[in-house]
Amino acid sequence: METLSLFLADENATRRLGEDLALAAAKGLCIALSGGLGAGKSTLARAFIHALANDETLEVPSPTFTLVQSYDLRIPVSHFDLYRLGDESELDELGLDEALEDGIALIEWPDRAGDALPANRIDIIYTEEGGGRRLEVKASGPTLARLKRVLTIRTFLEKTGHAGASRRFLTGDTSFRAYERITDQNGEKFVLMDSPARSNGPPIRDGKPYSQLVHLAEDVRPFIAVGRYLKSLGLSAPEIFEADQENGILLIEDLGCDGVLDDEGKPIAERYQKAVLCLADFHRVPAPASLPIDERSEHIVPHFDRAALSYEVELLLDWHLPWKRDGGAVGDGERKAYLDIWQNLFDQLGHTEQALILRDYHSPNLLWLKEREGLGKVGIIDFQDAIIGPSAYDVVSLVQDARVTVERPLMDALLEDYLSAREAQGPFDRVAFMKTWAIMSAQRACRLNGLWVRLMQRDHLPAYMRHMPRTLWHLQVACEHEALAPLKAWLIKAGILSAES
Repeated sequence: METLSLFLADENATRRLGEDLALAAAKGLCIALSGGLGAGKSTLARAFIHALANDETLEVPSPTFTLVQSYDLRIPVSHFDLYRLGDESELDELGLDEALEDGIALIEWPDRAGDALPANRIDIIYTEEGGGRRLEVKASGPTLARLKRVLTIRTFLEKTGHAGASRRFLTGDTSFRAYERITDQNGEKFVLMDSPARSNGPPIRDGKPYSQLVHLAEDVRPFIAVGRYLKSLGLSAPEIFEADQENGILLIEDLGCDGVLDDEGKPIAERYQKAVLCLADFHRVPAPASLPIDERSEHIVPHFDRAALSYEVELLLDWHLPWKRDGGAVGDGERKAYLDIWQNLFDQLGHTEQALILRDYHSPNLLWLKEREGLGKVGIIDFQDAIIGPSAYDVVSLVQDARVTVERPLMDALLEDYLSAREAQGPFDRVAFMKTWAIMSAQRACRLNGLWVRLMQRDHLPAYMRHMPRTLWHLQVACEHEALAPLKAWLIKAGILSAES
């Protein structure tokens, strides 16, 4: 274990450390708090639980007499006080192992547990120093890395004038990126983007790792460049207030949490319509080859090239089909026929309209800013992976939202809204656009129907499989276009689509 030394000057500093620890916590973590009576262990534990619950009013009694108190939070927490523990064997009765299977264990007086504590833990040892407390914090492996990261962010907040700010988890899913909601001493709210430089994996094709092959952002610089560009066009991307480019930390405008879905998780037609009109307006502008990051550097915008397009559609072969066949292999001839079809479709994209595409322009990344005017009502986030590609791609992302069902009448109406808006701007080839839309719809759906399986099998995130019926339907809709007849025939033969579809 590596040891970090921290000084807590007062109770507020203890509470802030509790908040920071909550952001470093993950299922299976044990936090062992050692120190004398009145050292501040319970204050730290209470702040940790309040932060994880995002509820300062939550009652957090001391477990001195009950020995353990449990909380069903975003990550379940069990708060142990072992002061009255007679023997370490009693830990089995208290359910320490069960607590760590699904959640986090906070343990006061951990020395009473002997050798029964798990290896995956943070040890915090209190000693008095002056009017405050000196803490020795010991951790190792990924736990140590997470702990150092949250402390680096706290240092960033202190250096940017937000030393006493409170921090709360906002979101973080399958990417290496996470977000926090920051409230400073004056009650002003911000969002903190925690995006360390991407750690590239092994080369998978042409000497390139996955992120480079499909042109994913590798640090925060593309976010800075694209965000400022969108704002220059009058769109509602978040303002960037503070940036630590080297450490991948940004303090940005909080655009709120009002999205484009209703309370039942269904699309609000007016908001989707405004979002598709944003695209129609945005697509009038020629795609920029590069964008300034700051006065010294620029971001070269990558292209959605054939290599990236091809790799993404192969996810269907590599993950979806083997899953559908209970592990059955995809034959060489079958694979070649599929890839040949796609190469022909990509050839047909040669003269399609190009734009800066934001790539994930759908409900999780769109906010509703009711106080703003016109197209500014649509708040746009998560655009760091923007590339130059067919303008139809982002229209597909929105009207065939991967995570929420846009019923066919609304899908068709949104498409017509977009097409009519583009025609009102000047010369626009509706027929060519709809052909491109169908090809990009199928390309995206093939990727997603493979991705859901990969997330389940490789990354142990089975919840994403609930989206598959929807994205299979999207693939079916795409194959209504005559240009996709060969692909449709292949999909039917492979058993992915039915002949009646």
